[in-house]
Amino acid sequence: MPGSKSTAEQYADYKLKMQKIADVRNAIAVLGWDQETYLPEKGAGFRGQQITTLSTIAHELFTEEDLGALLQDLHGNPALDSVQQKNIALSLEDYEKNKKYPASLVAEISEATNQAYHAWIKARKANDYKVFEPALTRMVELKRKETAILGYTDHPYNALVNEYEKGANTTMLDTIFAEVKTALSPLLDKISQQSPAKRDFLHLHYDRNKQWQLGIDILKEMGYDMKAGRQDISEHPFTTSFNPLDVRVTTRIDENDFSNMTWSCIHEGGHALYEQGLPQEQYGLPCGEAASLGIHESQSRLWENNAGRSLAFWKFQYPRLQRTFPENLGNVSLQDFYKAINHVQPSLIRTEADEITYHFHIMIRYEIEKGLIDGSISTKDLNHTWNDYYRQYLHVDVPSDTQGVLQDIHWSHGSFGYFPTYSLGSFYAAQFFTTAQQQVPELEEAIASGNYQPLLDWLRNNIHPFGRYYTSNELCEKITGKPLQFSYFLDYATKKFV
Repeated sequence: MPGSKSTAEQYADYKLKMQKIADVRNAIAVLGWDQETYLPEKGAGFRGQQITTLSTIAHELFTEEDLGALLQDLHGNPALDSVQQKNIALSLEDYEKNKKYPASLVAEISEATNQAYHAWIKARKANDYKVFEPALTRMVELKRKETAILGYTDHPYNALVNEYEKGANTTMLDTIFAEVKTALSPLLDKISQQSPAKRDFLHLHYDRNKQWQLGIDILKEMGYDMKAGRQDISEHPFTTSFNPLDVRVTTRIDENDFSNMTWSCIHEGGHALYEQGLPQEQYGLPCGEAASLGIHESQSRLWENNAGRSLAFWKFQYPRLQRTFPENLGNVSLQDFYKAINHVQPSLIRTEADEITYHFHIMIRYEIEKGLIDGSISTKDLNHTWNDYYRQYLHVDVPSDTQGVLQDIHWSHGSFGYFPTYSLGSFYAAQFFTTAQQQVPELEEAIASGNYQPLLDWLRNNIHPFGRYYTSNELCEKITGKPLQFSYFLDYATKKFV
C-alpha cells in the first residue's frame, strides 16, 4: 500500500513509474523521427503497427490504478518541496485526463495518425487534396470524439487548444486575432506603400552542400550541442527531443531559395536549445517538460526573427555568407540583404511568410480548425474553402493544393489546436526579447560580434530551467512583470518595418 512507505520512497516510486512511461513515449518519438527522415516507403504499415502498440502500452502504464493511488496519496503532501509538489499536481491532472481515454480510442488515433501522415505525403506528391481528404475526415471525427471525452466550456475547440496552451480558449484567441486584423492590417498597408526591396539575389542558385554547412555552423554558434543532437532532412522541418541529451532537428533545402533552409535551421535551433536546456534531473516529470507550445514557439521565433532577422545578427554572419556565395552576394550590400530578408508581402506558404503576414496565415488556420471541429466547415472541398480564406485575408490566389491546404503537416498528425500557439509564441517572443534587451544592455553588440552566449544565458536562466512549473502567462509575468500583451509585438514590428 502507498501509505506504508515514507514520502521519499513514495516519490521515488512515482519518479520511476513516470520515467518508465517517458521511456516508452520517447521510443515512439524515435520511431516517429525515423518515419519522417529515413523510413523506406514499404515500411509504413508495420511502422504504424509498432507505434500503435507502444502508444497503447504508454497509455496503459499511465492509467494504472497503482499510479493513480500513489498520486492521490502524494498530492498536497507538505513533506515534498515545491517542485515535487508541482510535479505531483500536474501528473495527477494528466493522469485524470488520460483515464478519460479508452485504450481503443488511443489505438485508433495512433493508427489514424500513421495513415493520415502517409496519405498527406502521397497527396502532396500528387498535388491533390482528394487523396488526403478521407484520412483527414477520419481524423476530424476522432478529434470531435476527443473533445467530448475531455469536456469543454463554450466551444469544443477549447478542449483541444488547452492541450497545447493551458488556459487558452476561443475567447482569448478571438480577441488576439481581432487585434491582428485591426492593428496589423493598417501596418501592412503602410509597409506596402514603401518601395519594394530587391530580392532576386535570394533566388539564384545556392549550392545544397554549402547551404547545409552554413546551417550547421549557425546552429553550433547559437549554442546547439551537436554531441547531444543532429540535423537531418525532412519534408517539413521539425524538432524532436528524446531527452535533453538527444534533441534532433531537421531542415529542408531549396537550391533556388536561400531563405528556406537558413531560417528553418535558426527556427528549429531555437526549439532545440529550449529542449537541451530543460533540467535533466526532471526527465520524465512535468518540470522536465516544456511549459507549453506557445512558450516553445517563443523560443524558435525569438531566435528566428528577433535575433536571426536583425541587422546585428547579419553584421557578423553576412561577410562569411558573401565569401561562401560570392557570385550571388558579392555585390549586394548588407543593407540591401537586410531589407530583402525582411521584405513584407502577402504570400502562399506559412513557413516562408514574413513576420507581419505570418499571423494572417495562422488566423486562417485557426478559423478553419474551429469550423472543422464545430461542424460549420466540412472536409469536403476544404481546398476551396482554404483558397477563399487566402483571397479574403491575404489577397492571393492559391495555384495548387500543395501550396495551399496540403502545405502543413499538422492535421495529418491530428494536431488541432496547435496553430494558434505560433502567433502566441511570436507575441511572447517580442515581450521576452524586449525584456532581455533591457536586462542585458550589451546584448545587441554581442549579437553583432557573433557572440550569442549572453542571449542563450538569459534564456537558460529565465525560461529553460522551469519546465511546466509555471503556466505560460505565469512565466511571462515572472520574467517581464506583465501578462502577455500584443503591444510588445506591435511596437517591435512598427519600429522595424515602418
